[in-house]
Amino acid sequence: MRLHVDQRHERVLELVRERGSLRVAELAEELGMSAVTLRRDVEALAAQGLVERLHGAVVWPTGQSRPAPAAAPPAEGLVVGMVVPTTEYYYADVVRGARQTVEAAGARLTIGLSRYLPDEDAAQARRLLSTGADGLLLTPSWERGCPERGEGLWAVEQEVPVVLVERSAPLGHPAAGLDRVRSDHAHGAAEAVAHLAGLGHRAIALAVQDSPTAPRLRVGYRAAVEALGLTPVSAAPLDDAPSRSEAKRFERTLEYLCEAVASGNVTAAIVHSDADAIVLIPRLQARGVRVPEDLAVIAYDDEVAGLADLPLTAVAPDKHAVGAAAARLLLDRLGVTEPGARDPRAGETGRSSAARRHLDILPSLRIRVSCGAVAAAP
Repeated sequence: MRLHVDQRHERVLELVRERGSLRVAELAEELGMSAVTLRRDVEALAAQGLVERLHGAVVWPTGQSRPAPAAAPPAEGLVVGMVVPTTEYYYADVVRGARQTVEAAGARLTIGLSRYLPDEDAAQARRLLSTGADGLLLTPSWERGCPERGEGLWAVEQEVPVVLVERSAPLGHPAAGLDRVRSDHAHGAAEAVAHLAGLGHRAIALAVQDSPTAPRLRVGYRAAVEALGLTPVSAAPLDDAPSRSEAKRFERTLEYLCEAVASGNVTAAIVHSDADAIVLIPRLQARGVRVPEDLAVIAYDDEVAGLADLPLTAVAPDKHAVGAAAARLLLDRLGVTEPGARDPRAGETGRSSAARRHLDILPSLRIRVSCGAVAAAP
């Protein structure tokens, strides 16, 4: 039989009084309640000064008949939920950075995968919260890396702290007020353009696959071309009409680059991703386009660029640093500034009242053979 709210409150107070401190997840399990319902009850009791909530635990208040610990309980027991599209390729390092940071603080990371399926982000977030997550790291499957009008409101409505990872929201959107950490892909693309311009290239093409990263790459590329006074190059065909078929994508990109080189103007290209570049370069060479002699190439991502038979110069987002920074930001929001320590800005709920933050992590450029700046090994 379901307990009335007053009965639930009495039972929570009874157990906390007896034991002094209990994890929220353990208390919910013992009472047969959902973690979301219990959090609401605990918040109500904490607002009345009857209990304290610190780092995922419920504590009997200091100064009452059952003394609370002098210090906040350690971060052990704190659970961080993370929703990502996949744990493969790009996101493997993002998750690894978050996990190492969370575990170093004595907390635990739990993962939900959306697989880019519609509405699966919110479903995975609900699942993680129902199993005791105290905060969320979210990478929603927003097609362009940011929400459209009316999209993504669920992320703002969560009752726990949320940090966006490799995603952002436009000004005016409610999600723009969330903490976020992302790679500055626009800066990465601009660095690639600047490097190629420094090698003497005046007309540089951009060939990107359709992905949440692509819009920021185009922004950085166009800004750098304009700032450096380079020759504008016609947009790749995939910019206006993405290909549903991977084979078609390679075919259309190959034709675009071959025609650009044949025109006598384009002498360099930035290709996203490096996996695409590894597929395209042998096809370019088979069509008589030599790399880097006829076309200098910089890849974007640097997942496997250094393993190509012609090692690829690549822009490398620091994915591990993104995951680690996002986890630190969320732990700070939960009141954990270092293992076992509590943020003095944390209130009764154990959450920090610090101003929200937007962090951009700059990618680095790794020089190899494909751009022509390094001679091929004999």
